[in-house]
Amino acid sequence: MCHVQAARGTSLTPDPTRQGEPAARPRRFGLLVFVALLVLLLDQATKALVVATMPGRPPVEVVGQWLQITYALNPGAAFSVGTGLTVVFTAIAIVVVLVILRVGRRLRSVGWAIALGGILGGALGNLVDRLSRPPAPMRGHVVDWIQVPHYPVFNLADSAIVCSAVLMVVLSLRGIGLDGSRPGDAKPAAVLSPGAGVAHDHDG
Repeated sequence: MCHVQAARGTSLTPDPTRQGEPAARPRRFGLLVFVALLVLLLDQATKALVVATMPGRPPVEVVGQWLQITYALNPGAAFSVGTGLTVVFTAIAIVVVLVILRVGRRLRSVGWAIALGGILGGALGNLVDRLSRPPAPMRGHVVDWIQVPHYPVFNLADSAIVCSAVLMVVLSLRGIGLDGSRPGDAKPAAVLSPGAGVAHDHDG
């Protein structure tokens, strides 16, 4: 018969903090919400300014022909794609918002929180237009105002979505998970604390 007994003053209970294992990363839902609200507020503020000052005016040059401020109403998706599918894009935007909010509660990665927050804010920015602007709820036209050469007119919400999508690709290529884990990260193991001894007694 064999009895296993921990050395005096030691414990068989794993202690990750004493094993040098990384502590659990904090949740990043608050950061996601902050980024989303920042994008939403900036998008809606710039749109309100454009609607108040630009209708009926020619484009305003900011950097010559390379960057201009103009006024356009878009019934389609980002960059004037699918102009006849306004209701469909509105429904898709609502689904995207709900999915990101659900996934966001598990986030522990700063990068993913920023990326998903940017997409959430961009989706909400254009969704507000579709729900509140003419000609009707769910069919409202999105305000676009940024014009660059050889590119459809767009807005800050579109920019946030595109930049966030690029960041998501970078995070994926680097193997960074939603929980902030990276390839090669140590996995927690149920082992004795350093310095713990094990004594063996044998009874015949």
